[in-house]
Amino acid sequence: MKEFVVIHDYLVTQELVGDWDGQEEEVAERMNEIYHTMYDLAEEDIETEVLEQLLALIWDTWIGNEDIAEIETNDIYDWCKHVLDNPEQHLQSEE
Repeated sequence: MKEFVVIHDYLVTQELVGDWDGQEEEVAERMNEIYHTMYDLAEEDIETEVLEQLLALIWDTWIGNEDIAEIETNDIYDWCKHVLDNPEQHLQSEE
C-alpha cells in the first residue's frame, strides 16, 4: 500500500548525486521530480514492495544518464507512467 512508503526516504541532495560539472543542483532537482512523479502516479493500492522497487529503479536508471540534468517534465511523466503501466518489464531481474 502506497501510504506505507515514505517518499522523503528516497529524495536526494546535490551532495548525494555526486559530481556533474556544476549541474548538481539540476540533477538533484530532476531526480527528486522523478521520485515525486512516480509516487504521485502510483495507485493508492499498489503493493508496498512493488512501489519500493520502482522507486529504487529510478536511481539505477537515471543517476548515470547524461540527459538527467536536461530532461523535461513531460518526459519524466511519460517514463514514470510507462514504468507503472508495465512494472513486470522493469522488475524482472528482481523476481
